[in-house]
Amino acid sequence: MPGAAGPPGLPPGPTGGPSGPAALAALRRIPFLEGAPEEALARMVPSTRWHQLQAGAVVVDSGDASDDVYFVLEGSVRVVVRTAFGHEAILNDLGPGDFFGELAAIDGVRRSANVTALLRTRLCAVRGAALMELVLQCPAVGRRLLRLLTARLRDKDERLLEATALPVRQRLSAELLRLSRPRGGGEKVLSPPPPQHVLAARIGLRRETVSRELARMSRAGLLTVGRQAIVLHHPEALRREIEALLRGAEAPDPRREKP
Repeated sequence: MPGAAGPPGLPPGPTGGPSGPAALAALRRIPFLEGAPEEALARMVPSTRWHQLQAGAVVVDSGDASDDVYFVLEGSVRVVVRTAFGHEAILNDLGPGDFFGELAAIDGVRRSANVTALLRTRLCAVRGAALMELVLQCPAVGRRLLRLLTARLRDKDERLLEATALPVRQRLSAELLRLSRPRGGGEKVLSPPPPQHVLAARIGLRRETVSRELARMSRAGLLTVGRQAIVLHHPEALRREIEALLRGAEAPDPRREKP
């Protein structure tokens, strides 16, 4: 990684895991591979490796030439892009059932992002050529990959539009809405609350800017920031405000919403 040092990446060989029939059974349990023929999965077993990582371990780094596709079995990882000057943008956090690395498997181009374990994490790595052979042979798996790529493209388009068309507060609101879950009573909650520098890296802002906007939203009664959670008191009003701005219409004031 240019301009930065970090934990060592994955070792070149397997770090332990199932083999033979047990490996085949483990592959069957991966959601993305559901519906794949038994014989196709069996052919993929020799191209499969299993990894246990501690928090902070680098899985792949920007510029790496590997083409493995990684399935998250336990734990979570963070996908980040960085500049040589230390600026970073968080693209995604992935957990059990998710996978990454498919772009390198498809086009053979070097890695474009850094992926680091956030927690103790278990991964299944499949050689890119082996997975692409399966994708091309199994229409159900191929359609699943196309849907995933389409969803990620739509998400990138949505974030790009927000970054270019929304003021700072609404960009922050949009990210808080994405990260939150229903709490009851029409509210939503982020628990545990993400650190402010993480929120900033997710939407391309400075930490100080995010801190200032959270304080303003708190004073306006739109949210409460605590050590255990961030509570959004009027999430639907925030969503309508964002949608109105994206349509070019006059945005309603979420502060006027009644609880």
